[in-house]
Amino acid sequence: MDKAILLVEDNPDDEALTLRALKKNNIRNEVVIAHDGAEALDYLFGTGQYTGRNTDVLPQVVLLDLKLPKMEGLEVLRRVRADKRTKLLPVVILTSSNEEQDRIDGYGLGANSYVRKPVDFTQFMEAARQLGLYWLILNEPPPSRRS
Repeated sequence: MDKAILLVEDNPDDEALTLRALKKNNIRNEVVIAHDGAEALDYLFGTGQYTGRNTDVLPQVVLLDLKLPKMEGLEVLRRVRADKRTKLLPVVILTSSNEEQDRIDGYGLGANSYVRKPVDFTQFMEAARQLGLYWLILNEPPPSRRS
């Protein structure tokens, strides 16, 4: 079974656009959606509403928005990288922010990639296709710590 994609996105339009772009590119992985930073961490660490979730099964990739309610994306990334269970988890920042400081901070905290959301749907479709091709097919993830 394909591993899930964790989409951390609070904007319903961007969520729908991302899901549509993944589907149109035949990316069939389950997409788990967290609508804020705290929910994303609950999912990853099996807390809150995700208490009891098998945390040995991590998503294949996290698509992380930066501007989130409850906890900003950069803080989510900081906590993901600080925990031995998730420090190697591929995290792609997917944001509309064009702030140079966000890119510097994102990479400084260990983001694997930084993709600015294009406003044009055709460009977004191509970005989703390339993300899927790279992160779900070509990328070799780190070995499981339980193998």
